[in-house]
Amino acid sequence: MFHGCFLWILLIFCHLIPYRKKSFLFSALYAACILGGRHVMKQREKFELRKPLVLWSLTLAAFSIFGAIRTGGYMMNILMTKGLKQSVCDQSFYNGPVSKFWAYAFVLSKAPELGDTLFIVLRKQKLIFLHWYHHITVLLYSWYSYKDMVAGGGWFMTMNYLVHAVMYSYYALRASGFKISRKFAMFITLTQITQMVMGCVVNYLVYSWMQQGQECPSHVQNIVWSSLMYLSYFVLFCQFFFEKKKENKTKREKLSR
Repeated sequence: MFHGCFLWILLIFCHLIPYRKKSFLFSALYAACILGGRHVMKQREKFELRKPLVLWSLTLAAFSIFGAIRTGGYMMNILMTKGLKQSVCDQSFYNGPVSKFWAYAFVLSKAPELGDTLFIVLRKQKLIFLHWYHHITVLLYSWYSYKDMVAGGGWFMTMNYLVHAVMYSYYALRASGFKISRKFAMFITLTQITQMVMGCVVNYLVYSWMQQGQECPSHVQNIVWSSLMYLSYFVLFCQFFFEKKKENKTKREKLSR
């Protein structure tokens, strides 16, 4: 029932996307692979896949770190020299000699990142709704918005690169056998929640400037769906955070007995 609300967002979002063919195809194949993979794995022993997982996570961590450095440097330069409004509304992020590459790479990366789920399925781990819902909607929205070079995209991509740089580095260390405090995993979830709040703030700024007649290229439909997407992530990540917090508390109480 709870997740049904978010499925409606996903279904309506898919229906409204004018450039949805390729992104929808990837999403449909992704969903089919999840269902097929889980069905096949019911009859099989789980795969360990530690080394491939380390390599996968390291690759995505390195990609995200470089992306965060390059896009973050560009956005901070615009922010410091031209101000907040220009950093949000300026479309030069999509055309700059360096940022152009990393913007395009970001959009393309949302397809191979679907491979995260392959490891969950093959290792027979719990696949939560947040995981696959997040992957599908990010892919659909990123491919949809890139064509229009919408305002706020520079900050959306930079924040995502930064969070993923930390997240995939953590995954790589864990897969390598390093023991890391659960508090760090909670910290990552908090950064993801913060990202969702900031995404809504950026959307609010874009909408406000548009209503004031200032040049901030976007359209209301994009802002609405971007805001719904970020709000749904905010709710789901908060739910995940408090569930994990409760789970960790229960484990500590059992150990103390």
